[in-house]
Amino acid sequence: MNFKEILNSPVKQAFQAVYGAEIATEKIQFQETRKEFEGDVTLTVFALIAVSKKSPEITANEIGDWLVANNEIVAKYNVVKGFLNISFTPQYWLQEFDAITSSAKFGFSPITEKSPVVMIEYPSPNTNKPLHLGHLRNIFLGSAISEILKATGNKVVHTCLYNDRGTNISKSMLAWTMAGSKDTPENTGLKGDHLVGKFYVQYSNAFKAELEQLVASGLSKEDAEKQSKLNKQVSDLTLKWENGDADVRSLWSKMNGWVYQGFEVTYQWLGIKPEKFYYESDVYNLGKETVQEGLEKGVFFRKDDGSIWIDLTADGLDEKVVLRSNGTTVYITQDIAVANEKERDFNLDKSIYVVGNEQEYHFKVLFLILKKLGRKYADNLFHLSYGMVELPSGKMKSREGTVVDADDLIQEMLSMAKEKTAEKGKTEGQSDADLEALYRIIGMGGLRYFLLKVDPKKKMLFNPAESIETEGHTGPFIQYSYARIKSLLRKGGEIQTGKVSIADDKILPKEITLILTISGFPEVLNEAANTYNPSVVANYAYELAKEFNQYYHETHISKETDVALRNFRLQLSGQVAAVIQNAMQLLGIEVPEKM
Repeated sequence: MNFKEILNSPVKQAFQAVYGAEIATEKIQFQETRKEFEGDVTLTVFALIAVSKKSPEITANEIGDWLVANNEIVAKYNVVKGFLNISFTPQYWLQEFDAITSSAKFGFSPITEKSPVVMIEYPSPNTNKPLHLGHLRNIFLGSAISEILKATGNKVVHTCLYNDRGTNISKSMLAWTMAGSKDTPENTGLKGDHLVGKFYVQYSNAFKAELEQLVASGLSKEDAEKQSKLNKQVSDLTLKWENGDADVRSLWSKMNGWVYQGFEVTYQWLGIKPEKFYYESDVYNLGKETVQEGLEKGVFFRKDDGSIWIDLTADGLDEKVVLRSNGTTVYITQDIAVANEKERDFNLDKSIYVVGNEQEYHFKVLFLILKKLGRKYADNLFHLSYGMVELPSGKMKSREGTVVDADDLIQEMLSMAKEKTAEKGKTEGQSDADLEALYRIIGMGGLRYFLLKVDPKKKMLFNPAESIETEGHTGPFIQYSYARIKSLLRKGGEIQTGKVSIADDKILPKEITLILTISGFPEVLNEAANTYNPSVVANYAYELAKEFNQYYHETHISKETDVALRNFRLQLSGQVAAVIQNAMQLLGIEVPEKM
């Protein structure tokens, strides 16, 4: 709720009446009342004493007295040092509740023809390995931000860039060739992305062993890498691909095809379907064209070895190569080309890249290059940087095969959800199909919520066992709270809709707290959209569920004998459930009717 809009004018009137002075709007600052104090909103008085010429406490009391006497929605106040804690009348909160319940989908903004067009790129994986735990955080962040932006009135386009060429892909291809060229997803029973990833690890192990031998013979590590036969073979394979070698291109196409099939299975599990795929292999030559444009404009320069660079030292960065001496491109070159393609295809108002924080420097360089090239859209680019996900055993490494595979983790979460559900012993009367659906809802809900409740900028430690608990700050706790409300509503019978009519002295403080919390949902959505931070929504859903559970344990709801009061409490419970459901759906999390 925007208390600034509600109380700005009354506070200005109070200053005029009490002190005969005008007060600037920017000096009127509100904040949420701390839980240990009574009040619905707090006015910070310190910025106002220059006008009142009195102490913060006296100023707060005089403003509070005037508001209670002259504003019908202010019931009472209390002062803690320089903070004026204001409480609204119960009738005001009932009117606010009526307004909430009359909204078709409270807190959501419509998408119109004039809505901004926002592109979100994720997960954009390499095609040399399967998706892992880090990719899951990427996917969940991208998906949640997409839904939050839609809920706040934006048209969203979901794209995925496949990094489908280069040395890492060549490493998997070389290892497959060296192994005898016989393994396929069909004859091994492996998903295609898992099979290709297996060969990537095999190459890394072979390369490591080769380097150890060369170093043991007396070479430095740097010289060993230069003399590595495997390294040379990978470089040759990459160059052959660049030159269009038919056999290399055929093998590349076959192995990438296996990976795409494997990714698609995981995407279906996760409920994502990009509207547009971009492929690095399609744009690398377009990147070369842009490099030539940059040379002609004087943005880039050529070194003696033929490589092409940009000097960003005056901008506090560094020199950056955009084309190697052998004519091959680098990641930044492809990203320049893809950015141009995105703008041409969609005429975007905003383009968001969901990529881990180890690429922050890369995106600073990319955005600056595009600006120097004169691309008007460069100011509308944003890197949604997020911290890495670590395990109790430490950081994951793909080349060493120590990552947590996404598919394996999903299956583990489903198994844990099944085990936890069986422990509670509340599965009687449910069909096998219903139970399988419940395990999926709980397992995936626990996984998604755990990865989304942390601010994206922070790195995090993932604990599967903790994520599936139905108590504490978890997705299953919120899901269980929703199921509890749905059970309450089923037992409560028919609920009369329409305007609430109960006496002021009947409404409980906890009910005002719940209405206050619900009324803040639109602001939560706007904050999450403006900061690209789904954890704002995740933590809001948890706080709302926690508030309701306290209310549920302290209050007669369906057993209340006063019919009007009982109806109000059931309506309030239903609205809490609706907001929880909407918040969780924005995070990609389902909530079960029974649990």
